[in-house]
Amino acid sequence: MTEHPKGFTRRQLLKSSAASLAVGAAASAQAATVIGTPKWLPFDHNGPLHYDSPGWQFFTAEEATEVEAIVEQLIPADELSVSGKDAGCAVFIDRQLVSDYGDFGRLYMQGPFTPGTPAQADQSPLVPRERYRIGLAALGKYCQGKFQKNFSALPGEQRDQVLTDLEKGAITLEGIDARLFFQQVLDNTMEGFFADPIYGGNRDMVSWKMLGFPGARYDYRDYIALHNQKLDLVPLSIIGSSAWTKKG
Repeated sequence: MTEHPKGFTRRQLLKSSAASLAVGAAASAQAATVIGTPKWLPFDHNGPLHYDSPGWQFFTAEEATEVEAIVEQLIPADELSVSGKDAGCAVFIDRQLVSDYGDFGRLYMQGPFTPGTPAQADQSPLVPRERYRIGLAALGKYCQGKFQKNFSALPGEQRDQVLTDLEKGAITLEGIDARLFFQQVLDNTMEGFFADPIYGGNRDMVSWKMLGFPGARYDYRDYIALHNQKLDLVPLSIIGSSAWTKKG
C-alpha cells in the first residue's frame, strides 16, 4: 500500500480556507434597519464630524494650551498671515484626533513593529492619539525639569530651542521618540493651516487668501477667457457660501 505524507493536501487547504472565510464573514456581518431619512449622503465616505458640545473634543485644557503654544511657535504671525494658533491649527488637530485618523482606523496596526528604513517612513505602533497624549506629557516633564516651566510659559527663544532639539532628536522624551513627536505635530500643524476651514483650521481661509487659492469653487466659466490677469477670487470653503443658499 502506498503511504501518503501526513498533513494537508492542496485541495484540503483550499477547502479549509474557504470555510474559514465564510465563517468569519458570517460572524462579522451585522444587519440594521434604517427608518426615515438615511443619515448619510451619497459619496460621503469621510465627511467632517459634527460635535454635540463646543470646546476641545480630545485635548484637556492643559494639553490644548501647550498645543496652541507649539503651533504658534511653528507658524508665528507676520506681515503675511496670522499665527498657527489664531488660524485654528490646534482646533484642527483636536478634531482630527477624535476621527478615524486619531487611531489610524484605516491602517493595519497589528504588528509586528520593527524599525524601518527611511524609505519606509514611520513604523511606530503608537497611533496619533497616543503620540499626543504621551508626547505632551513627556514634553511637559522635560520642560519642568530643565526650565521649571511648561513649554507654553517659555519665552520665544527657549521655545525655538526646544523645538529645534526635538526635531534633531537631541531631547529624550519618556515613552516616545522626540523626532517622531515633533514630526507628528509639524505635519498636523501644516495640514490645519492649509486645510478647508470645515475641519476646524485655516480660520477665515487665511492661508488661502495669502496664497491666492480660490478654494472649492466649481464653476470657472466666467474666467476661462481671462488670461494673464490677477483675478482676486474670494476663496470658498467646502461648506459653500451663503450666496449658494439664498432663495429667490
